[in-house]
Parts: sequence; structure tokens; C-alpha cells
Amino acid sequence: MQDNERIIGRYDGDLPGPLFLVFSGMHGNEMAGVRALEILFEMLEKEPLVNPGFVFHGVLIGLRGNLRAIREGKRFIRKDLNRQWTPENIARVRQHDPENLEAEDRELRELADLIEKAITIIHPPRIVFLDLHTTSAEGGIFAIASSDPESVRIGIAMHAPVITGLLQGISGTLLHYFTPERTGIPTVGIGFEGGQHGDPLSVNRCIAAIINCMQSIGCVGSHDVENHHDELLIAYSKGLPRVVDLVEVHRVHPDDQFVMLPGYHNFQPVKKDQLLAHDQNGPIYAVVDGWLLMPLYQPQGEDGFFLVRASAL
Repeated sequence: MQDNERIIGRYDGDLPGPLFLVFSGMHGNEMAGVRALEILFEMLEKEPLVNPGFVFHGVLIGLRGNLRAIREGKRFIRKDLNRQWTPENIARVRQHDPENLEAEDRELRELADLIEKAITIIHPPRIVFLDLHTTSAEGGIFAIASSDPESVRIGIAMHAPVITGLLQGISGTLLHYFTPERTGIPTVGIGFEGGQHGDPLSVNRCIAAIINCMQSIGCVGSHDVENHHDELLIAYSKGLPRVVDLVEVHRVHPDDQFVMLPGYHNFQPVKKDQLLAHDQNGPIYAVVDGWLLMPLYQPQGEDGFFLVRASAL
């Protein structure tokens, strides 16, 4: 697989700064982030023409994730690429000829090799990962922060509710793997959910999130790269808490016959014991009062829904 197919764009600044790696299409049916990055690189090429004082700090690289799933318009081919990022999996796929690997194993190896090569060559003072996603349900946007306070700060700067603890509720994501211990460089990661698959405004929200992130980590000034879409993030976050904590992840297995009740959306308030879904074992109820996130309304997926509640932060 050629790097030029994987790499949407690269922008090298004139001054030192972070290596800002932005990922899209980690799930092949989530194309808003891909389109957002394509538009963003067009904006960056034009920015110096309309803003003579524009200066970029560091290096921005935008990447497509699961190329094979993107081509087929599926979340994944054999397994969820964003659950494969473990040291054991990386070591395993590197022991085999890429031609003999399953689809997501090849994607994993190609991405890991590309990222590590970029870090080695650029050797930045700091690395920031942003992973763009969309959901099958309607409703609010949100950022997924790690336990690093800097990750929470970046999420708040995106004007989106920040979910803490969610990375403890799942495993094997890109943000789990690339840590300061792994890179040897100060490293922080954050995820962003920009809305529903196929909603044109999800593209705009992803653009706004990338620009806000660039500004908050010092790649560009606060008044550079005008963010026409920022009001979308503010509007979608209106009335929602700034930070919420994960309470529950409902796991789904292929033979569970899981069916989410229709009509649920992101950040819908739910009450304890409210009926949410059914599976082969019967009804499934909310375990606490809180908000519902990412109800599963697509054939592929390992998480039926998430429950969150307001944080003390």
C-alpha cells in the first residue's frame, strides 16, 4: 500500500512545534473526517495568500485509517481496526509477510510503521494525536479524553463535551497504544465524535475540531485559519456539561442478537431502569440516571451503548 494513498496531506511549518497527527476513516463507513482533512489542507494552502502574517508551528499529517474498509464502505472487513492497537498485536503482525496478513492486520502494520517512521524522521518535541469519528445515532458531538489533563484541556478547547474514563471502558485503540512511554516523547491523544454518519454537517464539525485543536496546541495563532464552523460545536454542546464520566459500556457479541430500541440519540437523558435494548437474554435497562452515548444502529460494532454522567471536574 502506497503512503501517498494513506496520507491525505502534510503541512510543514516554518517554526518548531508539535507533530500533529490527525486520523480519519479508522472505521471505513465514517468518512466525515476524511473529507474534513481534505478541505483543511486546501484551507492551509490558501491561508498565507489571504493572511500574510500566517505562521505554522510544527508538522501536520492527515491520514486515512482503514483503506480497505473505506473502499467497501464498511466499518471493518474482518475486525475493528480501532480495537487492535496492542503491543502484542503490533509485534505479531510485524512477524509476518504483509501479503499473508488479514485485512485489518495489514492496515495495522502499515499505519504503525508509517507513524513510527514519521516520529523518527521528524523527531518533534511533542506529539498530539487526534482521531476523528462519527456515530450511527443522531445527536451531540463529544471528545474522548485520556487520563492526561492535557487531553481534557484540548477537548474542552474544541467546544465539545469531554468524556473521561471512556478509554478505560474499551481497549486496543490508537490512543491506548501511542503514549509517552511508547514514543519516548511527550505525547497526548484525543478522539472526536463529529455527529452522525452521512450528515454533511459532521464534516464541518470535524473541520472546526481540527482547527480548534491546532490553535490550542500552538500550531497556529488564535486568529489564524478562520473557523467558520465553530458555532456548530457550540450549538451542539449547549446545555450539556463540560466534562462527563463513563459509567457503563454495554458489550455486544456477534451471537447476542442485540437490538437497540429505536429513537435513542447521543446525549439523550435516561433514567435508571429505563428500557434501552433487547438481546437473546431479554431486556436491557439503564443502570443509572445519566446520558446515553453511541447507541448501536449499525450491523457491525462491539459496543451496544455507553452511559455517562456529569463529572466533578
